[in-house]
Amino acid sequence: MKFVDEVSIKVKAGDGGNGIVSFRREKYVARGGPDGGDGGNGGNVYIVADAELNTLVDYRFVRFYQATRGENGQGRNKTGSKGEELYLKAPVGTQITDKETGEVVGDLVRDGQAVLVAKGGFHGLGNTRFKSSINRAPRKATHGTPGEFRELRLELKVLADVGLLGLPNAGKSTFIRAVSSAKPKVADYPFTTLVPNLGVVRVDTESSFVVADIPGVIEGAAEGAGLGIRFLRHLARTRILLHIVDLLPFDESDPVKNFNGIMNELYKYSESKDISLKDKPVWLVFNKTDLLSEEEVEEKIADMLERLEWDGPVYRMSAIQKEGTRKICNDIMDYLIEHPKMREYEAETQAQSFNWPEPGAIDEVPQEVWDDLDDEWDEEGDAEGDEGLDEGPSEQEELNGEGSETDETSVDADESVEQEKDKP
Repeated sequence: MKFVDEVSIKVKAGDGGNGIVSFRREKYVARGGPDGGDGGNGGNVYIVADAELNTLVDYRFVRFYQATRGENGQGRNKTGSKGEELYLKAPVGTQITDKETGEVVGDLVRDGQAVLVAKGGFHGLGNTRFKSSINRAPRKATHGTPGEFRELRLELKVLADVGLLGLPNAGKSTFIRAVSSAKPKVADYPFTTLVPNLGVVRVDTESSFVVADIPGVIEGAAEGAGLGIRFLRHLARTRILLHIVDLLPFDESDPVKNFNGIMNELYKYSESKDISLKDKPVWLVFNKTDLLSEEEVEEKIADMLERLEWDGPVYRMSAIQKEGTRKICNDIMDYLIEHPKMREYEAETQAQSFNWPEPGAIDEVPQEVWDDLDDEWDEEGDAEGDEGLDEGPSEQEELNGEGSETDETSVDADESVEQEKDKP
């Protein structure tokens, strides 16, 4: 499977369903009233971390993903169904960035973590929402708002505790084979490693850490030499960098010059990407000590440390013979225990705030359209409603005593009944 660690995709959340204008129509029910339902909300788009994936190759050819829209409302106050959510899978360690704004939308650091990347549209309102005491037959509804559209950049940064630096053929892949169960390709020519490899190192039954082996970096990588520097992003999450130096380079080059060249490329990349690779602790590891005598090894290491003015940790090993590898692993484990993982990688990704777009302008159905569709309802309903329509005195009239005429009529009727009873 081809290793792909950076892709650009476009995502579109579902639009909100429209509200509708509808009135209740039933035999013997005059003026049934409005019963237009709301639309459904549009579906959201999520990106979910999946530990079983290790590449973004699935997004290499399909670049546009869209969630379903909400259904429109229906009569009888039926709300449209909500749009189906869209879940996109990505490897653990994927960073999601908005290409337009440069905002980091989310960082997938654990299996099953889901990040909302596009919010579905808000549903439209049916005409039932607009009924009131002064508007018994509203002919208004709103459209659903459009779903959010985003162009995203997905970058895979492997989750590892230790990163390996060094020239091609320095022995990085041999080291990871010696201390873990990983089996990266090893050969006697440069650039054998073309993609990052991960290995889990178990120090004991309860302690372990992850090592990341990236393709070799050479001087001028920032300008495109070798495989370039694009794989250096996979060192961004590491806590220690092991710089493996070949005591006998295959091209007979100067190990000190090679070391300085790689560190310069590291600093250039850190400045261009605004990440803190240059601030990470670097441990110097001299490899292939089995090719020289003990005196030659001591002499060469002392000379290089003096020229480098190095004051950090120094180790020596023969990766192919597994000599010195156990001490390195034990010291790494002790350091990791003393310096816990940075909180920024353990913390939950902050919830992104999505603001619903303003609801669409209210659509008012033209009166002439309703006259054509509802002539019968309007004419018959108005005729039936006017018959026997008896509006009592208003509240203000009662307060002003304007309803006294009715009271006098009722009193006169009572007196006539009593007079009839008095007659023989």
